[in-house]
Amino acid sequence: MGSITRGLSNNITTGGVILPAGITNASVSAVTSFANASGGTLTLLSTQTASASATISFTTGLDSTYDEYIFKFIDIHPATNNANFTFNGSTDSGSNYNVTKTTTFFEAYHNEADTDTNLQYNATRDIAQGTGFQQLVTESSNANDSNCVGTLTLFNPSSTTYVKHFIARTNGMTFGTYSHEGNSAGYFNTTSAINAIRFQYSSGNIDDGIIKLYGVKKS
Repeated sequence: MGSITRGLSNNITTGGVILPAGITNASVSAVTSFANASGGTLTLLSTQTASASATISFTTGLDSTYDEYIFKFIDIHPATNNANFTFNGSTDSGSNYNVTKTTTFFEAYHNEADTDTNLQYNATRDIAQGTGFQQLVTESSNANDSNCVGTLTLFNPSSTTYVKHFIARTNGMTFGTYSHEGNSAGYFNTTSAINAIRFQYSSGNIDDGIIKLYGVKKS
């Protein structure tokens, strides 16, 4: 039995809890690899909950502390039927959300009746050097049991050298009882820092839902 195994076994309680003495610099440094160990620890920076909200804006937290930021959408519910869930960025701390961007959008959908499916690039949902809001979830249903979920990752928003890339993946129950997966990506075409992000529907309020902002620990 190796020294690490012996040392660890002597520091485990009968309930299976590892005592602090069982983990030391010496024991950890002797391990050559960790199964399923992953970098990029997420740090929760802020949480906002919608309640008949016209917009949800994150005007703090996006700075040089992290190179990567992740927004998570949880049970976003629209007040208006057939509205699109969208976002935009700001370079002036939220005074304006009109950053020039170039984006792509492809989608997969399938209806509850199992009569309509598709996987396609949708050029009507992308932006070519425009300043408008980018679609994340399209044609959302406002049925009582309808919602949408997803993530948006923003890379190195504080860079003053490069454009700022983003990647988003969402799924929602859309108008007409479809499961709709949206995949959008692109870049804010500016070398100014992106320091605020706003989410809103193309029509009507965000009736309910939670958006969380995480920073990804630098490697």
